[in-house]
Amino acid sequence: MDPKNQVIVKSSESFALEPVGAGEGTSRSVLIGPGDAPNFALRRFVMKPGGGMPRHTNTVEHEQYILKGAAEVGIGDEVYQVKEGDVVFIPQGVPHWYKADAVTGFEFLCMVPNKEDRIDILEEGC
Repeated sequence: MDPKNQVIVKSSESFALEPVGAGEGTSRSVLIGPGDAPNFALRRFVMKPGGGMPRHTNTVEHEQYILKGAAEVGIGDEVYQVKEGDVVFIPQGVPHWYKADAVTGFEFLCMVPNKEDRIDILEEGC
């Protein structure tokens, strides 16, 4: 059977968090990867209090659901205050950055298409 046609049911805690090189205090785990599903990948990002990601672009869109905490998220020329329960859509090619709340930190799910994704860092630091 094609692995992309198999049902996957696992605890998200069974996936190891790996540091994100460009981020500060940021880790991620790939919950459903390109080898698991035909159209989308699902990742979990965890940012420690005060952590974040620098301004960057991606060649794929992002659909995100905030699980815990809060953050400032810069998308294009706007800055948004997001918190648990919010949803975020970032179109492909639009510059964006994250800065987790200094007390609560920030955790979210991010779904992206299973396409090649080139990430360009536009500014260093978070």
